[in-house]
Amino acid sequence: MRRIASVIGLRPGSVERYEALHAAVWPAVLRRLSASNVANYSIYRHGELLFSYMEYVGDDFDADMAEMAADKATQEWWAVCSPLQDPLDTRAEGEWWKEIPEVFHLE
Repeated sequence: MRRIASVIGLRPGSVERYEALHAAVWPAVLRRLSASNVANYSIYRHGELLFSYMEYVGDDFDADMAEMAADKATQEWWAVCSPLQDPLDTRAEGEWWKEIPEVFHLE
């Protein structure tokens, strides 16, 4: 199992819309997340900063993420959510959400 944490900004004035979307995530998007071996997925908000945590429980992360990215419902979901987000300037090349390192874990 791989634990993944990441952050992204929210554009000013987008909090209500973003939270409303995530209060009723489309069922096809939820199914795709599960089919792509994503589990225990949460998004938290602090002001206009979003923090996400998920666990990847599969065997081929790159292949599962490619399948998710190719999924029509997921693409439509991202098209709705992406304009509300403000990626951090410090993110790595190719990242939308900036993956952040784990510095402590207690099991």
